Amino acid sequence: MKIKELVKELKYEVLGGNEETDVTTLVYDSRKVEKGSVFVCISGSVRDAHDFIPDVVKKGAAAIIVEKDVELPEHVTVIKVEDSRLALAYMSAAYFGYPAKKLKTIGITGTKGKTTTTYMVKSILESAGIKTGLIGTIESIVGDKRIPSANTTPESYRVQELFHEMVEAGLDAVVMEVSSQALMLHRVSGFTFDIGVFTNLEPDHIGTNEHKDFADYMHCKSLLFQQCKLGIFNGDSEHLEGILEGHTCQVETFGYGKENDLVAQNVQLKKEHGALGVKYHVKGLMNFDVEVNVPGSFSVYNSLTAIAICHHFGVPVEKIKEALLHVSVKGRIEIVPVTKRYTLMIDYAHNAMSLESLLTTLKEYEPGRLVCLFGCGGNRAKSRRYEMGEVSSKLADLTVVTSDNPRNEEPMDIINDILVGVHKADGEYVTIPDRKEAIAYCMKNAQDGDIVVLAGKGHEDYQEIRGVKHHMDERELIAEIIRENPDLKL
Repeated sequence: MKIKELVKELKYEVLGGNEETDVTTLVYDSRKVEKGSVFVCISGSVRDAHDFIPDVVKKGAAAIIVEKDVELPEHVTVIKVEDSRLALAYMSAAYFGYPAKKLKTIGITGTKGKTTTTYMVKSILESAGIKTGLIGTIESIVGDKRIPSANTTPESYRVQELFHEMVEAGLDAVVMEVSSQALMLHRVSGFTFDIGVFTNLEPDHIGTNEHKDFADYMHCKSLLFQQCKLGIFNGDSEHLEGILEGHTCQVETFGYGKENDLVAQNVQLKKEHGALGVKYHVKGLMNFDVEVNVPGSFSVYNSLTAIAICHHFGVPVEKIKEALLHVSVKGRIEIVPVTKRYTLMIDYAHNAMSLESLLTTLKEYEPGRLVCLFGCGGNRAKSRRYEMGEVSSKLADLTVVTSDNPRNEEPMDIINDILVGVHKADGEYVTIPDRKEAIAYCMKNAQDGDIVVLAGKGHEDYQEIRGVKHHMDERELIAEIIRENPDLKL
């Protein structure tokens, strides 16, 4: 492959060598450079790949993409672009043969709901025989292969590589979470989404190495709608106008408001036999009754979003209804069926905002008691500990303080910090440092009609202690506790 084939959609300047140079691999990590590679120099917040040019030349790089003026090495093609991250995205698309053109691509952005909605969409589409891949916070899914995720949205090279793998596996579509960081850093540049989706917007990811302020955060989210054919928007959002600014796509909306294209009506909370959920009627572009076994009013929005998307794939109503009834997302208000006496669930809520949202939602179901088990991570801001402790003490009937990922801190030091917050309210609490023992305590002492939530770990299957990750999956702990105490299933 010649370098000119990779850069043909970019504005560029050849500083040295020529664009007829043959290259073997496309690389942005200097450690992976081999003879014949083209190396893209990314300027990051921690290190600048331009500093590694002498190293990659020694390893045999045939071409280098830069965005800064550099000393030109001999016998190597050097091409200057305005933005090397953008260049990487377009070059990756070319390198893998433009796989996005061979898939129906769906990108979902917003502060909340992205993860759950992607799984709902995948479940619905696959129920209709549409083979669908997924890229998200928890994992990427290509056919039967599941790959744990490091970022909500991977680097552009990896996005295109996953698209390529999906095409090779015979998939028809892909649904992916698109973070504001991904849009800001061009991780999803180089192709056009068939459908872009906006769920909601709240202040988040604002600070050093993220977004300078809320306006910047919103602007970055809005960029998705300048690179998609159809935009599907939460029409109830107060930030809709800001998100629509500069859009170039066709617009559809969903929500409670009757002016939306897809409207949720007659919403009811559903509570039966230890299971929680919602039911409602959808009207507008589609017209039918919906049941979702995931609790909370946000489940209405998430499922409505999924319906709005799948409508464009011609999925029959019965397939949508069936898929939504049985969808479950690991670690996102995940109900673990143990007994019909009480509800036991696992959720990723790991900061005060997400914990408050979760507990407020669950209180709407009027449980006998709301029991909240959680810990906090070590080597992280102490303020999170105080805040989560106060939120749980204020909203839960019983707080069970335990260990999460202590990392390099003593678990009891973290617990004592949490208790500072707990004491700011008047809720009952117990402290049990060992997480399995804490879960067993909750299960043994649960009363009829209780909702017991294990917060903080969610989809994680490890506990990090002194820099070492030990396997620990709360689902397995629950199963072990039941094996040791069979009466708990009654």
